[in-house]
Amino acid sequence: MFNKIIKRGHRKVPKSDTNEVFGRKSGSNITVNHASRTTVASSVANSQQPAGGAANTGAGPERSNLHAAVMEILPVFKDVPVSERQNLFIRKLKICCILFDFSDTLKSVREKEMKRQTLIELVEFMQSGSGKITEAVQEELIRMVSVNIFRCLPPAAYENTGAENQDPEEEEPYLEPSWPHLQIVYELLLRYVVSSETDTKIAKRYIDHSFVLKLLDLFDSEDPREREYLKTILHRIYGKFMVHRPFIRKAINNIFYRFIFETERHSGIGELLEILGSIINGFALPMKEEHKLFLVRALIPLHKPKQVSLYHQQLSYCITQFVEKDYKLADTVIRGLLKYWPVTNCQKEVLFLGELEEVLEFTQLAEFQRCMVPLFRQIGRCLNSSHFQVAERALFLWNNEHIVSLIAQNRSAIFPIIFEALEKNMESHWNPAVHGLTANVKKMFLEMDNELFEQCERQYIEKSANAKGLEEQRELLWKRLEAVAAKSGGEDMVLVS
Repeated sequence: MFNKIIKRGHRKVPKSDTNEVFGRKSGSNITVNHASRTTVASSVANSQQPAGGAANTGAGPERSNLHAAVMEILPVFKDVPVSERQNLFIRKLKICCILFDFSDTLKSVREKEMKRQTLIELVEFMQSGSGKITEAVQEELIRMVSVNIFRCLPPAAYENTGAENQDPEEEEPYLEPSWPHLQIVYELLLRYVVSSETDTKIAKRYIDHSFVLKLLDLFDSEDPREREYLKTILHRIYGKFMVHRPFIRKAINNIFYRFIFETERHSGIGELLEILGSIINGFALPMKEEHKLFLVRALIPLHKPKQVSLYHQQLSYCITQFVEKDYKLADTVIRGLLKYWPVTNCQKEVLFLGELEEVLEFTQLAEFQRCMVPLFRQIGRCLNSSHFQVAERALFLWNNEHIVSLIAQNRSAIFPIIFEALEKNMESHWNPAVHGLTANVKKMFLEMDNELFEQCERQYIEKSANAKGLEEQRELLWKRLEAVAAKSGGEDMVLVS
Protein backbone atom coordinates (compact mmCIF):
# COMPACT_ATOMS: atom_id res chain seq x y z
CA MET A 1 0.00 0.00 0.00
CA PHE A 2 2.86 2.37 0.87
CA ASN A 3 4.48 1.73 -2.53
CA LYS A 4 1.22 2.77 -4.22
CA ILE A 5 1.19 5.99 -2.19
CA ILE A 6 4.78 6.77 -3.21
CA LYS A 7 4.09 6.08 -6.89
CA ARG A 8 1.40 8.75 -6.83
CA GLY A 9 4.07 11.31 -6.01
CA HIS A 10 5.70 10.75 -9.43
CA ARG A 11 2.60 11.65 -11.43
CA LYS A 12 2.66 14.93 -13.29
CA VAL A 13 -0.07 17.35 -12.34
CA PRO A 14 -1.83 19.08 -15.26
CA LYS A 15 -1.94 22.86 -15.09
CA SER A 16 -5.72 22.80 -14.85
CA ASP A 17 -5.47 20.64 -11.70
CA THR A 18 -2.86 22.76 -9.93
CA ASN A 19 -5.35 24.54 -7.70
CA GLU A 20 -7.05 21.28 -6.76
CA VAL A 21 -3.82 19.56 -5.71
CA PHE A 22 -1.95 22.42 -4.15
CA GLY A 23 -4.89 24.17 -2.47
CA ARG A 24 -5.02 27.93 -2.17
CA LYS A 25 -2.83 30.12 -4.34
CA SER A 26 0.26 31.86 -3.01
CA GLY A 27 -1.62 35.13 -3.03
CA SER A 28 -3.60 33.92 0.00
CA ASN A 29 -0.54 32.51 1.78
CA ILE A 30 -1.14 34.55 4.93
CA THR A 31 -1.37 32.70 8.22
CA VAL A 32 -3.74 34.25 10.71
CA ASN A 33 -2.97 33.43 14.34
CA HIS A 34 -6.37 33.01 15.91
CA ALA A 35 -7.33 30.90 18.88
CA SER A 36 -9.46 28.35 17.07
CA ARG A 37 -6.91 27.22 14.50
CA THR A 38 -3.38 27.82 15.82
CA THR A 39 -1.05 25.28 17.35
CA VAL A 40 1.83 25.79 19.69
CA ALA A 41 3.79 23.72 17.22
CA SER A 42 4.79 26.79 15.20
CA SER A 43 7.02 27.96 18.02
CA VAL A 44 8.67 24.52 18.08
CA ALA A 45 9.31 24.64 14.34
CA ASN A 46 10.71 28.17 14.55
CA SER A 47 13.08 27.23 17.36
CA GLN A 48 14.63 24.29 15.46
CA GLN A 49 17.69 24.75 13.25
CA PRO A 50 18.37 22.26 10.44
CA ALA A 51 21.79 20.93 9.54
CA GLY A 52 23.96 23.61 7.98
CA GLY A 53 22.39 26.42 9.98
CA ALA A 54 19.30 27.12 7.82
CA ALA A 55 16.22 28.36 9.63
CA ASN A 56 13.19 26.07 9.84
CA THR A 57 10.48 28.59 9.21
CA GLY A 58 8.72 28.98 5.86
CA ALA A 59 10.70 29.72 2.73
CA GLY A 60 12.19 33.15 3.21
CA PRO A 61 13.84 35.33 0.55
CA GLU A 62 17.22 33.62 0.98
CA ARG A 63 16.01 30.05 1.52
CA SER A 64 16.48 28.83 -2.07
CA ASN A 65 20.19 29.77 -1.97
CA LEU A 66 20.73 27.86 1.26
CA HIS A 67 19.17 24.61 0.07
CA ALA A 68 21.94 23.70 -2.36
CA ALA A 69 24.51 23.85 0.44
CA VAL A 70 22.33 22.19 3.08
CA MET A 71 20.89 19.31 1.01
CA GLU A 72 23.96 17.11 1.33
CA ILE A 73 23.89 14.01 -0.86
CA LEU A 74 24.23 11.01 1.46
CA PRO A 75 24.80 7.33 0.60
CA VAL A 76 21.92 4.85 0.70
CA PHE A 77 21.69 2.53 3.70
CA LYS A 78 22.76 -0.62 1.86
CA ASP A 79 26.06 1.03 0.85
CA VAL A 80 27.25 1.56 4.44
CA PRO A 81 28.19 -0.99 7.14
CA VAL A 82 25.43 -2.05 9.55
CA SER A 83 27.26 -0.34 12.44
CA GLU A 84 27.06 3.03 10.63
CA ARG A 85 23.41 2.89 9.63
CA GLN A 86 22.01 4.45 12.82
CA ASN A 87 24.33 7.47 12.38
CA LEU A 88 23.36 7.73 8.71
CA PHE A 89 19.69 7.57 9.76
CA ILE A 90 20.25 10.58 12.07
CA ARG A 91 22.04 12.54 9.30
CA LYS A 92 19.17 11.91 6.93
CA LEU A 93 16.68 12.99 9.61
CA LYS A 94 18.53 16.30 9.99
CA ILE A 95 18.33 16.92 6.26
CA CYS A 96 14.57 16.30 6.40
CA CYS A 97 14.22 19.11 8.96
CA ILE A 98 14.55 21.61 6.11
CA LEU A 99 11.19 23.08 5.11
CA PHE A 100 10.19 24.33 1.67
CA ASP A 101 7.71 26.78 0.22
CA PHE A 102 5.06 24.75 -1.59
CA SER A 103 2.98 27.74 -2.65
CA ASP A 104 5.32 28.04 -5.65
CA THR A 105 5.49 24.71 -7.50
CA LEU A 106 8.52 25.79 -9.55
CA LYS A 107 10.66 26.80 -6.58
CA SER A 108 13.42 24.46 -5.27
CA VAL A 109 12.07 21.54 -7.32
CA ARG A 110 15.32 19.55 -7.11
CA GLU A 111 15.68 20.04 -3.34
CA LYS A 112 12.05 19.11 -2.71
CA GLU A 113 12.48 15.87 -4.64
CA MET A 114 15.72 15.08 -2.78
CA LYS A 115 13.93 15.51 0.55
CA ARG A 116 11.03 13.36 -0.62
CA GLN A 117 13.35 10.55 -1.69
CA THR A 118 15.23 10.80 1.63
CA LEU A 119 11.94 10.51 3.54
CA ILE A 120 11.04 7.42 1.51
CA GLU A 121 14.42 5.87 2.39
CA LEU A 122 13.77 6.54 6.09
CA VAL A 123 10.37 4.83 5.92
CA GLU A 124 11.78 1.81 4.10
CA PHE A 125 14.60 1.55 6.63
CA MET A 126 12.09 1.70 9.50
CA GLN A 127 9.92 -0.94 7.80
CA SER A 128 12.89 -3.29 7.33
CA GLY A 129 13.27 -3.60 11.14
CA SER A 130 17.05 -3.31 10.97
CA GLY A 131 17.68 -3.56 14.70
CA LYS A 132 16.58 -1.74 17.85
CA ILE A 133 16.09 2.00 17.47
CA THR A 134 18.47 3.87 19.76
CA GLU A 135 17.40 6.72 22.01
CA ALA A 136 19.43 9.22 19.98
CA VAL A 137 17.58 8.14 16.82
CA GLN A 138 14.20 8.38 18.54
CA GLU A 139 14.94 11.89 19.81
CA GLU A 140 16.05 13.09 16.35
CA LEU A 141 13.11 11.34 14.67
CA ILE A 142 10.50 13.04 16.86
CA ARG A 143 12.31 16.36 16.38
CA MET A 144 12.13 15.98 12.58
CA VAL A 145 8.47 14.95 12.70
CA SER A 146 7.62 17.93 14.95
CA VAL A 147 9.38 20.40 12.67
CA ASN A 148 7.45 19.16 9.65
CA ILE A 149 3.91 18.54 10.90
CA PHE A 150 3.39 21.00 13.77
CA ARG A 151 2.44 24.32 12.20
CA CYS A 152 -0.24 26.99 12.23
CA LEU A 153 -3.18 25.77 10.21
CA PRO A 154 -4.45 28.21 7.57
CA PRO A 155 -7.73 29.97 8.34
CA ALA A 156 -10.86 28.14 7.20
CA ALA A 157 -12.96 29.50 4.34
CA TYR A 158 -15.64 30.89 6.66
CA GLU A 159 -12.96 32.68 8.72
CA ASN A 160 -11.60 34.41 5.62
CA THR A 161 -14.99 35.51 4.35
CA GLY A 162 -16.85 35.92 7.63
CA ALA A 163 -19.69 33.79 6.18
CA GLU A 164 -20.82 32.17 9.45
CA ASN A 165 -23.92 30.63 7.87
CA GLN A 166 -21.99 28.81 5.13
CA ASP A 167 -22.80 25.11 5.02
CA PRO A 168 -19.66 23.06 5.86
CA GLU A 169 -20.90 20.26 3.58
CA GLU A 170 -20.73 22.66 0.60
CA GLU A 171 -17.25 23.99 1.39
CA GLU A 172 -14.35 22.77 -0.73
CA PRO A 173 -11.73 21.20 1.58
CA TYR A 174 -8.35 22.89 1.64
CA LEU A 175 -5.69 20.48 0.40
CA GLU A 176 -2.33 20.93 2.12
CA PRO A 177 0.25 21.99 -0.56
CA SER A 178 3.14 20.31 1.29
CA TRP A 179 1.36 16.93 1.35
CA PRO A 180 4.01 15.21 -0.88
CA HIS A 181 6.36 15.57 2.12
CA LEU A 182 3.85 15.56 4.98
CA GLN A 183 2.35 12.25 3.91
CA ILE A 184 5.70 10.45 4.13
CA VAL A 185 6.50 12.12 7.46
CA TYR A 186 3.19 10.83 8.84
CA GLU A 187 3.95 7.38 7.42
CA LEU A 188 7.34 7.44 9.16
CA LEU A 189 5.74 8.44 12.48
CA LEU A 190 3.18 5.65 12.13
CA ARG A 191 5.90 3.07 11.43
CA TYR A 192 7.82 4.30 14.46
CA VAL A 193 4.80 4.02 16.77
CA VAL A 194 3.79 0.53 15.62
CA SER A 195 7.32 -0.88 15.32
CA SER A 196 8.17 -3.75 17.66
CA GLU A 197 11.71 -2.31 17.81
CA THR A 198 10.44 0.88 19.48
CA ASP A 199 11.08 0.80 23.23
CA THR A 200 7.94 2.24 24.83
CA LYS A 201 9.76 3.30 27.99
CA ILE A 202 12.11 5.49 25.95
CA ALA A 203 9.50 6.55 23.37
CA LYS A 204 7.16 8.02 26.01
CA ARG A 205 9.84 10.62 26.82
CA TYR A 206 9.39 12.07 23.35
CA ILE A 207 5.77 11.14 22.61
CA ASP A 208 4.66 12.97 25.73
CA HIS A 209 1.55 14.94 26.68
CA SER A 210 2.77 18.01 24.81
CA PHE A 211 3.28 15.98 21.62
CA VAL A 212 -0.18 14.40 21.94
CA LEU A 213 -1.84 17.80 22.42
CA LYS A 214 -0.17 19.13 19.28
CA LEU A 215 -1.37 16.09 17.34
CA LEU A 216 -4.91 16.76 18.57
CA ASP A 217 -4.63 20.39 17.44
CA LEU A 218 -3.95 19.14 13.92
CA PHE A 219 -7.31 17.32 13.79
CA ASP A 220 -8.78 20.70 12.82
CA SER A 221 -6.95 20.44 9.48
CA GLU A 222 -9.29 20.79 6.51
CA ASP A 223 -7.32 18.20 4.53
CA PRO A 224 -9.12 14.83 4.96
CA ARG A 225 -5.93 12.93 4.06
CA GLU A 226 -4.11 14.46 7.02
CA ARG A 227 -6.98 13.74 9.42
CA GLU A 228 -7.02 10.09 8.31
CA TYR A 229 -3.33 9.69 9.18
CA LEU A 230 -3.80 11.51 12.49
CA LYS A 231 -6.69 9.23 13.40
CA THR A 232 -4.63 6.09 12.76
CA ILE A 233 -1.55 7.41 14.59
CA LEU A 234 -3.43 8.66 17.66
CA HIS A 235 -5.33 5.37 17.90
CA ARG A 236 -2.01 3.48 17.82
CA ILE A 237 -0.52 5.78 20.46
CA TYR A 238 -3.56 5.16 22.67
CA GLY A 239 -3.09 1.40 22.29
CA LYS A 240 0.66 1.37 22.87
CA PHE A 241 1.14 4.02 25.59
CA MET A 242 -1.19 3.09 28.44
CA VAL A 243 0.14 5.98 30.53
CA HIS A 244 -1.37 8.45 28.03
CA ARG A 245 -4.88 6.97 27.90
CA PRO A 246 -6.64 9.10 30.57
CA PHE A 247 -4.92 12.21 29.23
CA ILE A 248 -6.01 11.52 25.63
CA ARG A 249 -9.62 10.96 26.70
CA LYS A 250 -9.62 14.18 28.71
CA ALA A 251 -8.03 16.17 25.86
CA ILE A 252 -10.63 14.90 23.36
CA ASN A 253 -13.30 15.78 25.91
CA ASN A 254 -12.06 19.36 26.01
CA ILE A 255 -12.12 19.62 22.20
CA PHE A 256 -15.76 18.49 22.25
CA TYR A 257 -16.68 21.02 24.97
CA ARG A 258 -15.21 23.87 22.99
CA PHE A 259 -16.90 22.70 19.79
CA ILE A 260 -20.34 22.30 21.43
CA PHE A 261 -20.46 25.38 23.63
CA GLU A 262 -18.21 27.90 21.81
CA THR A 263 -17.29 27.46 18.15
CA GLU A 264 -19.50 24.76 16.56
CA ARG A 265 -16.69 24.60 13.99
CA HIS A 266 -14.12 21.79 13.85
CA SER A 267 -13.01 19.63 10.93
CA GLY A 268 -12.05 16.51 12.87
CA ILE A 269 -15.01 15.66 15.12
CA GLY A 270 -15.88 12.60 13.01
CA GLU A 271 -12.34 11.21 13.17
CA LEU A 272 -12.11 11.78 16.94
CA LEU A 273 -15.42 9.95 17.39
CA GLU A 274 -14.10 7.04 15.33
CA ILE A 275 -11.18 6.72 17.74
CA LEU A 276 -13.58 6.91 20.69
CA GLY A 277 -15.79 4.22 19.17
CA SER A 278 -12.90 1.74 19.46
CA ILE A 279 -11.99 3.02 22.93
CA ILE A 280 -15.58 2.64 24.23
CA ASN A 281 -15.70 -0.85 22.77
CA GLY A 282 -12.84 -1.79 25.10
CA PHE A 283 -14.31 -0.34 28.31
CA ALA A 284 -14.41 -2.85 31.15
CA LEU A 285 -17.55 -3.55 33.18
CA PRO A 286 -18.82 -2.26 35.54
CA MET A 287 -18.30 1.02 33.72
CA LYS A 288 -16.37 3.75 35.52
CA GLU A 289 -18.17 6.91 36.60
CA GLU A 290 -15.72 8.91 34.47
CA HIS A 291 -16.99 7.18 31.33
CA LYS A 292 -20.65 7.75 32.23
CA LEU A 293 -19.95 11.45 32.80
CA PHE A 294 -18.28 11.59 29.40
CA LEU A 295 -21.46 10.19 27.85
CA VAL A 296 -23.71 12.72 29.60
CA ARG A 297 -21.51 15.81 29.34
CA ALA A 298 -19.89 15.39 25.93
CA LEU A 299 -21.39 12.72 23.67
CA ILE A 300 -25.09 13.45 24.20
CA PRO A 301 -24.62 17.27 23.84
CA LEU A 302 -22.85 16.61 20.51
CA HIS A 303 -26.39 16.23 19.11
CA LYS A 304 -26.89 19.98 19.64
CA PRO A 305 -24.73 21.59 16.87
CA LYS A 306 -26.51 22.22 13.60
CA GLN A 307 -23.84 20.38 11.58
CA VAL A 308 -24.37 17.11 13.46
CA SER A 309 -25.06 15.37 10.14
CA LEU A 310 -21.32 15.57 9.30
CA TYR A 311 -20.41 13.21 12.15
CA HIS A 312 -23.72 11.64 13.19
CA GLN A 313 -22.85 8.14 11.99
CA GLN A 314 -19.77 8.01 14.24
CA LEU A 315 -21.63 9.65 17.13
CA SER A 316 -24.52 7.18 16.88
CA TYR A 317 -22.05 4.28 16.97
CA CYS A 318 -20.43 5.62 20.18
CA ILE A 319 -23.83 6.14 21.83
CA THR A 320 -25.11 2.65 20.99
CA GLN A 321 -21.80 1.15 22.21
CA PHE A 322 -22.52 2.63 25.65
CA VAL A 323 -26.05 1.19 25.75
CA GLU A 324 -24.90 -2.18 24.42
CA LYS A 325 -22.28 -2.40 27.17
CA ASP A 326 -24.57 -1.18 29.94
CA TYR A 327 -28.30 -1.39 29.15
CA LYS A 328 -29.12 0.68 32.25
CA LEU A 329 -27.85 3.75 30.38
CA ALA A 330 -30.71 3.51 27.85
CA ASP A 331 -33.02 5.80 29.84
CA THR A 332 -30.25 8.44 30.14
CA VAL A 333 -29.51 8.31 26.41
CA ILE A 334 -33.16 8.45 25.29
CA ARG A 335 -33.93 11.41 27.57
CA GLY A 336 -30.77 13.09 26.25
CA LEU A 337 -31.97 12.64 22.66
CA LEU A 338 -35.37 14.09 23.59
CA LYS A 339 -33.65 17.09 25.20
CA TYR A 340 -31.80 17.97 21.98
CA TRP A 341 -34.57 16.90 19.59
CA PRO A 342 -34.66 19.30 16.59
CA VAL A 343 -37.69 21.51 16.19
CA THR A 344 -37.32 22.89 12.66
CA ASN A 345 -34.62 20.72 11.04
CA CYS A 346 -36.31 17.75 9.37
CA GLN A 347 -33.04 16.15 8.19
CA LYS A 348 -31.80 16.07 11.78
CA GLU A 349 -35.12 14.55 12.91
CA VAL A 350 -34.67 11.66 10.47
CA LEU A 351 -31.16 11.06 11.85
CA PHE A 352 -32.43 11.17 15.44
CA LEU A 353 -35.19 8.64 14.66
CA GLY A 354 -32.65 6.27 13.12
CA GLU A 355 -30.38 6.57 16.17
CA LEU A 356 -33.37 6.13 18.49
CA GLU A 357 -34.21 2.82 16.82
CA GLU A 358 -30.62 1.58 17.32
CA VAL A 359 -30.73 2.55 21.01
CA LEU A 360 -34.13 0.91 21.54
CA GLU A 361 -32.66 -2.31 20.08
CA PHE A 362 -30.55 -2.64 23.26
CA THR A 363 -33.15 -1.26 25.69
CA GLN A 364 -34.63 -3.57 28.31
CA LEU A 365 -38.19 -3.39 29.68
CA ALA A 366 -37.42 -1.58 32.96
CA GLU A 367 -35.46 1.22 31.27
CA PHE A 368 -38.07 1.52 28.52
CA GLN A 369 -40.85 2.02 31.06
CA ARG A 370 -39.00 4.93 32.68
CA CYS A 371 -38.96 7.03 29.50
CA MET A 372 -41.80 5.67 27.34
CA VAL A 373 -44.32 8.47 28.01
CA PRO A 374 -42.16 11.45 26.89
CA LEU A 375 -40.66 9.26 24.16
CA PHE A 376 -43.97 8.39 22.51
CA ARG A 377 -45.27 11.92 22.84
CA GLN A 378 -42.32 12.95 20.67
CA ILE A 379 -42.87 10.03 18.29
CA GLY A 380 -46.54 11.09 18.02
CA ARG A 381 -45.41 14.59 16.95
CA CYS A 382 -43.12 13.00 14.36
CA LEU A 383 -45.99 10.88 13.02
CA ASN A 384 -47.95 14.05 12.27
CA SER A 385 -45.00 15.85 10.67
CA SER A 386 -45.89 17.43 7.32
CA HIS A 387 -42.42 16.39 6.13
CA PHE A 388 -43.15 12.91 4.78
CA GLN A 389 -39.64 11.54 5.48
CA VAL A 390 -39.97 12.29 9.19
CA ALA A 391 -43.44 10.73 9.42
CA GLU A 392 -42.32 7.74 7.35
CA ARG A 393 -39.18 7.15 9.47
CA ALA A 394 -41.25 7.30 12.68
CA LEU A 395 -43.70 4.72 11.29
CA PHE A 396 -40.79 2.42 10.35
CA LEU A 397 -40.17 1.90 14.09
CA TRP A 398 -43.08 -0.56 14.01
CA ASN A 399 -41.08 -2.76 11.62
CA ASN A 400 -38.67 -3.56 14.46
CA GLU A 401 -39.74 -6.67 16.35
CA HIS A 402 -37.99 -5.74 19.61
CA ILE A 403 -39.64 -2.29 19.67
CA VAL A 404 -43.04 -3.80 18.87
CA SER A 405 -42.52 -6.24 21.74
CA LEU A 406 -41.77 -3.38 24.16
CA ILE A 407 -44.85 -1.49 22.91
CA ALA A 408 -47.06 -4.57 23.28
CA GLN A 409 -45.99 -5.06 26.89
CA ASN A 410 -46.85 -1.43 27.68
CA ARG A 411 -49.77 -0.92 25.30
CA SER A 412 -52.15 0.44 27.97
CA ALA A 413 -49.85 3.47 28.40
CA ILE A 414 -48.68 3.88 24.77
CA PHE A 415 -51.93 3.32 22.78
CA PRO A 416 -53.74 6.41 24.15
CA ILE A 417 -50.71 8.61 23.38
CA ILE A 418 -50.24 7.37 19.79
CA PHE A 419 -53.87 6.77 18.74
CA GLU A 420 -54.76 10.40 18.13
CA ALA A 421 -51.67 10.94 15.94
CA LEU A 422 -52.57 7.89 13.86
CA GLU A 423 -56.18 9.05 13.38
CA LYS A 424 -55.04 12.52 12.30
CA ASN A 425 -52.75 10.93 9.69
CA MET A 426 -55.61 8.80 8.36
CA GLU A 427 -57.89 11.83 8.13
CA SER A 428 -55.60 14.50 6.72
CA HIS A 429 -52.00 13.57 5.87
CA TRP A 430 -51.16 14.52 2.31
CA ASN A 431 -48.67 11.73 1.55
CA PRO A 432 -50.15 8.41 0.36
CA ALA A 433 -47.14 6.39 1.58
CA VAL A 434 -47.56 7.80 5.11
CA HIS A 435 -51.27 7.10 4.85
CA GLY A 436 -50.62 3.45 3.98
CA LEU A 437 -48.00 2.91 6.73
CA THR A 438 -50.36 4.47 9.28
CA ALA A 439 -53.12 2.04 8.28
CA ASN A 440 -50.67 -0.86 8.84
CA VAL A 441 -49.79 0.37 12.34
CA LYS A 442 -53.47 0.80 13.21
CA LYS A 443 -54.13 -2.75 12.04
CA MET A 444 -51.24 -3.98 14.21
CA PHE A 445 -52.75 -2.22 17.26
CA LEU A 446 -56.15 -3.71 16.51
CA GLU A 447 -54.72 -7.24 16.35
CA MET A 448 -52.62 -6.67 19.47
CA ASP A 449 -55.53 -5.66 21.72
CA ASN A 450 -58.96 -5.24 20.13
CA GLU A 451 -60.66 -4.11 23.35
CA LEU A 452 -58.06 -1.41 24.10
CA PHE A 453 -58.18 -0.26 20.49
CA GLU A 454 -61.97 0.24 20.65
CA GLN A 455 -61.63 2.07 23.97
CA CYS A 456 -59.08 4.47 22.48
CA GLU A 457 -61.30 4.94 19.45
CA ARG A 458 -64.30 5.86 21.64
CA GLN A 459 -62.17 8.33 23.63
CA TYR A 460 -60.91 9.89 20.41
CA ILE A 461 -64.46 10.25 19.00
CA GLU A 462 -65.62 11.78 22.29
CA LYS A 463 -62.66 14.16 22.39
CA SER A 464 -63.23 15.16 18.75
CA ALA A 465 -66.95 15.79 19.43
CA ASN A 466 -66.10 17.96 22.46
CA ALA A 467 -63.55 19.88 20.44
CA LYS A 468 -66.10 20.38 17.67
CA GLY A 469 -68.69 21.61 20.20
CA LEU A 470 -66.20 24.09 21.67
CA GLU A 471 -65.36 25.35 18.18
CA GLU A 472 -69.07 25.87 17.39
CA GLN A 473 -69.56 27.79 20.66
CA ARG A 474 -66.55 29.96 19.84
CA GLU A 475 -67.90 30.75 16.37
CA LEU A 476 -71.34 31.56 17.81
CA LEU A 477 -69.79 33.92 20.34
CA TRP A 478 -67.86 35.77 17.62
CA LYS A 479 -71.03 36.13 15.55
CA ARG A 480 -72.83 37.66 18.54
CA LEU A 481 -69.98 40.10 19.08
CA GLU A 482 -70.04 41.05 15.40
CA ALA A 483 -73.81 41.62 15.58
CA VAL A 484 -73.49 43.82 18.68
CA ALA A 485 -70.74 45.83 16.99
CA ALA A 486 -72.80 46.26 13.81
CA LYS A 487 -75.91 47.32 15.80
CA SER A 488 -74.10 49.98 17.80
CA GLY A 489 -72.79 51.43 14.54
CA GLY A 490 -69.43 52.16 16.05
CA GLU A 491 -70.88 54.79 18.42
CA ASP A 492 -68.65 53.69 21.27
CA MET A 493 -65.47 53.97 19.23
CA VAL A 494 -63.25 56.95 19.99
CA LEU A 495 -60.65 58.19 17.53
CA VAL A 496 -57.46 59.49 19.09
CA SER A 497 -55.37 61.82 16.89
